[in-house]
Amino acid sequence: MRFQVEHATTFSYAEPVDLACHMVRLLPRPLPYQQVITSEVIADPAASRHSEGVDHFGNRVGWLFLDRPHPHFTVTLKAEVEVDFPRAPAPESTPPWEEVATARDGGPLQWQAAEFVFESPMVAADPDVAAYVAQSFPAGRPVLVGVIDLLDRIRQDFRFQAGVTTIATPVGRVLAQRAGVCQDFSHLMISGLRSLGLPSRYVSGYIRTRPPPGQVRRRGADQSHAWVGCWLGPAHGWVDVDPTNNLIVRDEHVVLGWGRDYGDLSPVRGVILGGGAHSLDVRVDLLAV
Repeated sequence: MRFQVEHATTFSYAEPVDLACHMVRLLPRPLPYQQVITSEVIADPAASRHSEGVDHFGNRVGWLFLDRPHPHFTVTLKAEVEVDFPRAPAPESTPPWEEVATARDGGPLQWQAAEFVFESPMVAADPDVAAYVAQSFPAGRPVLVGVIDLLDRIRQDFRFQAGVTTIATPVGRVLAQRAGVCQDFSHLMISGLRSLGLPSRYVSGYIRTRPPPGQVRRRGADQSHAWVGCWLGPAHGWVDVDPTNNLIVRDEHVVLGWGRDYGDLSPVRGVILGGGAHSLDVRVDLLAV
């Protein structure tokens, strides 16, 4: 499946910003199953300096420096990406979850998973979340069978509701209120899996959404999205799952990158001099071509 992506983030300031330096994680990540055909980040006003590199996790990162006063700042990703996620293994063929949980002990093929089994700044351990997730993993259950059961329970037990959480909402509160957005459901799932010793990582990107039947597609209706990468052991590696939509990721997601939690993948982060109060507008379009 081939997609055109446009993701525009606009900051409007009460007073002009004199100087600014922004770090952006907006460039899709080239992967064996994701070909980045074209990609560019456009700044308005134009950056006086622009450089690119990769972070600890291998994600693409851009740095933008603006040295002229500006009352607003817009950074836009434009990209064309072709994705073809590999099919997940048969759930019953995956190893017992207890075997996968040994990743924290390291080993020749475990190093890429071991760092994703510990707590991280935005995904703390929580005993109630651990107990909730553990219900999907009785003794000896194949790990992907347990993951699929957990996906189904999250979809049934939680409602998608914007505005009831922030990026700093702890997973325990998400569990208590049984409501949130994709970031919350991903953090909750990751926290519980890690409590069992199962490596899991936070994946950021986009998902194609569809208008109601018979209605015209709306510009800006697509979402910046988050989901979970689950380690199934050395034989099967990583499989991405989407707790918000109760599915194994296949052909409607575009990956920007992954990390321990949202904090590793904030799309735009920076330091500004001046500006005062500001407002933020984000618009995303993901179009199949």
